[in-house]
Amino acid sequence: MRILKIKPEHKPERADIPDTLEAMQEVVDGYIQAVYPFEEPVALICNEEGKLNGLPLNRALWDEDGNLYDIISGTFFLCAAPPDTESFQSLSEERLLYYEERFRYPEMFLKVNGKLIGRSTKDESPSNERSSLPWSGNGGRERSRPQKP
Repeated sequence: MRILKIKPEHKPERADIPDTLEAMQEVVDGYIQAVYPFEEPVALICNEEGKLNGLPLNRALWDEDGNLYDIISGTFFLCAAPPDTESFQSLSEERLLYYEERFRYPEMFLKVNGKLIGRSTKDESPSNERSSLPWSGNGGRERSRPQKP
């Protein structure tokens, strides 16, 4: 299965893994949790206990208004999640390219006055900073719309 693997503080990397629970758990270093924050049939597979185990913060999930609503901890990967099947599948070349760009730059996070602030490491300009509503820790249950390039 062709996936896009995203480690904290790294650019995304393509990987081929067997379509097994064990292989998926090895990528995220623990039990898996599937989150569906995109409108496309793409699953974000992360470590179910990543935050509880103190894994490093990785990438933010943003709502359609640009507000940070969750942060994925630890290494995660993206794969196709067709609605007509219960199994995960390889990402298409088009989706690999799109999500490589979307997650290209690692992010940094700060908690300031009860709000989380996320900032891309792409550049150091203040306009590159986005902030959140007060932290709700909703576990990625909301959906966000990816911004098309």
